[in-house]
Amino acid sequence: MSGYDVRPTSKSEVESLGATFVELTSVSDAAGQGGYARELTADELQAQQDELAGHIARHDVVITTAQVPGRRPPLLVTEDALKAMTAGSVIVDMGASPLGGNVTGSRPGETIVTVNGVTIIGADNLPATVPTAASNAYSRNISALLLHLTKDGALAIDTGDDIQAGVVITHDGRVVHADVAGLLAPPGQTPAETPAETPAEPPPPAPVAGEGTPAAGAERRAQANGFLPRTGPLSEGGADVDGTRD
Repeated sequence: MSGYDVRPTSKSEVESLGATFVELTSVSDAAGQGGYARELTADELQAQQDELAGHIARHDVVITTAQVPGRRPPLLVTEDALKAMTAGSVIVDMGASPLGGNVTGSRPGETIVTVNGVTIIGADNLPATVPTAASNAYSRNISALLLHLTKDGALAIDTGDDIQAGVVITHDGRVVHADVAGLLAPPGQTPAETPAETPAEPPPPAPVAGEGTPAAGAERRAQANGFLPRTGPLSEGGADVDGTRD
């Protein structure tokens, strides 16, 4: 079993599972910001495809997972790589989408077989097929994040922490997330000077038995008949409650 990623830091993760990390000589470190991979240049992508083809041909099962939100996924398994694979091999393309996939010819939600007998599974939404496992994995991640944001049961914001710096948007009246601050900063103003938006004033409480309500009219009539003590001057229909007119 082997694994490949354009980020060298993934090597320890692959090896921790007992697999061999595939190191390509044609592509240098492609790690980007926030733990994500940067976009490869056209030359890097071509070199990556050419070198990966030899590794892919030696495997019977290949799983690809590269996705780019809102954009076409990178092509990793070319037509030449497919032709070099043996009959009966299977490729699971988890990057398959309406915009394309990691494998030439893959289609989201469909399984196709090439002319040389390679099965390509366009697994476009695997989490939906295992809802319990997906929900458990998601909830564990959220729980771990919330625990990381607290100390002794209280919220402990540390914008110098790498993880918190990526998820905390505002703190102490300031936009502390660098990317968000850059989007919100007016022209000529640095992101560090961008204040957080002042919360809107809460709406006034709804009136209780206020002026003009049936309850208010009933209260006036009760006071006029002596059933309730007067708490202030009230008028109804142009007449004071004591019966005199203006």
